[in-house]
Amino acid sequence: MNVARDGEIEPDLVRSRQRAGAMLIDVREDHERESGTAEGSVGAALPNLAENIDELVPDRKHELLLICGSGRRSKTARDLLQHRGYANVFSVSGGIERWRREGLPLIGASLDDDASERYSRHLLLPEVGVVGQRRLLGSRVALIGAGGLGAPVAMYLAAAGVGELSLIDDDVVERSNLQRQVIHREETIGSSKVDSAKAMLMALNPRLRVNAQAARVVAANVEELVRGHDIFIDGADNFPTRYLLDAASRQLGIPMVYGAVHRFTGQVSVFDPRREDSPCYRCLFPQPPSAAEAPNCSEAGVLGVLPGTIGLLQATEALKLLLGIGDPLVGRLLCYDALGARFRELVLPRDPDCPGCGPTAPEVGYEDLENVCSSA
Repeated sequence: MNVARDGEIEPDLVRSRQRAGAMLIDVREDHERESGTAEGSVGAALPNLAENIDELVPDRKHELLLICGSGRRSKTARDLLQHRGYANVFSVSGGIERWRREGLPLIGASLDDDASERYSRHLLLPEVGVVGQRRLLGSRVALIGAGGLGAPVAMYLAAAGVGELSLIDDDVVERSNLQRQVIHREETIGSSKVDSAKAMLMALNPRLRVNAQAARVVAANVEELVRGHDIFIDGADNFPTRYLLDAASRQLGIPMVYGAVHRFTGQVSVFDPRREDSPCYRCLFPQPPSAAEAPNCSEAGVLGVLPGTIGLLQATEALKLLLGIGDPLVGRLLCYDALGARFRELVLPRDPDCPGCGPTAPEVGYEDLENVCSSA
């Protein structure tokens, strides 16, 4: 048998050794094997291998070929079995990753080769796996704003495999945007932000479906723009838009991931009307502040990297909501101070007197408020 150095065997030799009687054992966890395993292999996760191997292969002279994700765990398993007296044990070089690249037969894969390779690190997570990744691929997210916050949110959701992104923004790219809106480029100055962002996202993940809408969110169109999405993400730069989004969130029962930045600070929260204990945006800001109280970033400035930090947190919350994992920022306001490198969490309970979701609040309606700038 042609075996590489250090007790490894090349993937293209495995099938011939199987035909000669060798047993191929996949030592990955059960959830990892859901993304596909080598044809003819037997599953026996490394943590349980020692206690199961005697029943699985009683003959210490039987030839064993071990495979894992990249070849590391299979080497560990090889050493373990050799210590237990199995003399003819080899690790498959490069593991399933190389097996897949070389086009060798897989069974049980519910994702195609592109998706299995592209999202391989997600598939290793028990909390995601194939089931979670398929959920992401079938999800729809609306992103209001393709600027400072929208840039990192869009790029990371696209990379993570969210199936469809609706980009909603009526602005055009300006040179001053490039300091923080990293989804845009010099050559797209003057073009629509949603078209500029779409080009970057499609280059990152060609399978992504991008619905680019060069529109401003107003009372007349807010429901139409966000209806049918699993969640929507606030990347807006003004309070009137956020009040409209908050109303649509409550009316349609769609969670809203909130984020804002100002100079060197930012904040993130999740408003989820599906939960009885969740506050809404108006629990945080019952009434819009004055323009003097909420200067925009062209007046007050913003550290260029800050929207990236807050946008990444928003993207993380969005993925948690889509996957149904973790503890979303519902009822909590996460505040970040970049200069002090500190996070602070504030309890944000539901306000019984809230003009939006309180028991005496009027029925959900939409009103175009006078524009008050905020600092996104």
